[in-house]
Amino acid sequence: MSAIDDECGQSARRARAAQTARLAAALVCVGVFAGFWAAAAPAQSQTGASAPASKAGNAADVERKNWYNDPFFALSNAIGACPPPLGPRMTKTEADDDAHYRVERGTTCWLAHKCSRPNSYLYDADIAAAIRQQLQGDALFAGTSIWITVQRRFVYAEGCVGPGFDSAALERRLAAIPDVEQVFVRVSSDPQGALPYKTLSTAP
Repeated sequence: MSAIDDECGQSARRARAAQTARLAAALVCVGVFAGFWAAAAPAQSQTGASAPASKAGNAADVERKNWYNDPFFALSNAIGACPPPLGPRMTKTEADDDAHYRVERGTTCWLAHKCSRPNSYLYDADIAAAIRQQLQGDALFAGTSIWITVQRRFVYAEGCVGPGFDSAALERRLAAIPDVEQVFVRVSSDPQGALPYKTLSTAP
């Protein structure tokens, strides 16, 4: 066999290996979200026992849940009048619409060789645990009510704070958590005013 033939053979094998890796990532994502489909799929109607489909559909569009179990928790709760953020809660219709994009966005990190796990959402539980361990009860959060949402290595800090709160310091502390890719701090010192984040009452 000539050197050219050997080189062509190696190139073909590398191409097949890359294709196999991409297929494996897709299969992993299917497995990651299989649990969601099992939990979110509407129950089969039973003869004479179910509500009309139109009413069931309307109820699903009103009720909001954390369908994908994204980490969402209160880091502090000193301001009782602070409206909780919407966080990862969505309707069943919104969750269905978001399913494809979660698979696509989740695998982008791995395909770009920017993370070692096959889906970036697989980091979220560990990131949330680290935030709780390192920041819960910290003096920085005295006199605040702040909720944390973690989605595909993005951390959202939303809630109410006192005058002079150091938002930049909070952003730095969260960004220092291992595997965090981006941090978004959306806080207000006026719980009765316009808030920089969505709540259950302001959701579309």
